[in-house]
Amino acid sequence: MNNYETVFILTPVLSDAQVEEAVKKFEDFLKEHNCEIVTRENWGLKKLAYPIQLKKNGFYTLIEFKGEGTVVAGLETAFKRDERVIRYLTTKLDKHAVEYAVTRRAKLKSSKA
Repeated sequence: MNNYETVFILTPVLSDAQVEEAVKKFEDFLKEHNCEIVTRENWGLKKLAYPIQLKKNGFYTLIEFKGEGTVVAGLETAFKRDERVIRYLTTKLDKHAVEYAVTRRAKLKSSKA
């Protein structure tokens, strides 16, 4: 199993319930394909670096998961088919990126506490 992280941006016109529903849809997709979700971070509504589809803001979400490489193509197809998603990026993590992600999560936990 490989480690991946995916960041996707949802359109800013959604309510909080609709954002949660969209994120849950992609989490369920990963679980159906035998992926282990390591972490999920909702980064909230952020300003985009440049307008996308005439929108200047978007809801950012990061999901880190472990799974087979064939799952990524299906996940990205699901992103393309969902009109709520305006951008996405899925990255395979090497051992150094995995170590960094672990320390980053630890720092986030300690700063919240």
